[in-house]
Amino acid sequence: MSALTAGPPEAAPPAAPPKASSTAPKSVRRKNAALGLLAWMCGLLFVLPILWMVLTSLHSESDAATNPPSLAAPLTLDGYREFFSAGNGAGPWPALANSLGASVFSTLFVLVLALPAAYALSIRPVRKWRDVLFFFLSTKMLPVVAGLLPIYLFAKNTDFLDNIWLLVILYTSMNLPIAVWMMQSFLAEVPSALIEAAQIDGARLPTVLTRVVAPVAAPGIAATALICFIFSWNEMLFARVLTGVVAQTAPVFLTGFITSQGLFLAKVCAASLVISLPVLAAGFAAQDKLVQGLSLGAVK
Repeated sequence: MSALTAGPPEAAPPAAPPKASSTAPKSVRRKNAALGLLAWMCGLLFVLPILWMVLTSLHSESDAATNPPSLAAPLTLDGYREFFSAGNGAGPWPALANSLGASVFSTLFVLVLALPAAYALSIRPVRKWRDVLFFFLSTKMLPVVAGLLPIYLFAKNTDFLDNIWLLVILYTSMNLPIAVWMMQSFLAEVPSALIEAAQIDGARLPTVLTRVVAPVAAPGIAATALICFIFSWNEMLFARVLTGVVAQTAPVFLTGFITSQGLFLAKVCAASLVISLPVLAAGFAAQDKLVQGLSLGAVK
């Protein structure tokens, strides 16, 4: 009777999977520790010159010129005061404004021109698009000095010397090839189904570029914009030759501290740090977009 009233036998619980070892082998841990130590050493190697520049900018000229340098010297802000009061009382503000204007406007023009070009070379590829890309890249192989004299003569004959818009045009043409090359790889990762769906809904090419392609490829566009901005901000050769007082940029203003009287280390370090801050701030603000854009398409 008890056998008839008893329920079906309970199923045995599934066997627990074997636990993975919580500790890695010593060889793996040693390898990871060695790689971590190497990464820290490389990081310090890159950061050390910047830290040294910051420390030197906070010393007086006499302490900055000592050999070997004195690390325990008293700190002062005289270098920054002299930098911001240099140049006929106007300080570095006109030069910084010129660099900012030339860099921002040239970067915007590069993005406006590079986005449709990259779209034509990636999403809707033209014939022999690889040859077109290599042609764009080959223009960067021309030494800048080789085109300096013709550009100077053109600017002189057209009254464009010491004009900020001449630098905008030059920086746009210089950064456009590398921008097209970069954005072509970024736009190649945009799903074609999104573009086809937008076209079925009646979206024209400008709408597709601004509302479909641009939001998807935003990390790549941000990375391209940041690199173009850095290249424009750091350019000095054309700005040195083609500008004077009105359109003088920050790197040209920085060279004014190297005079026949000598090199003022504390003042030069203070000026270099201030001029580098906009680029550092832009890189820090777009850090996540930059990393995401430069790694776009690296993992399939």
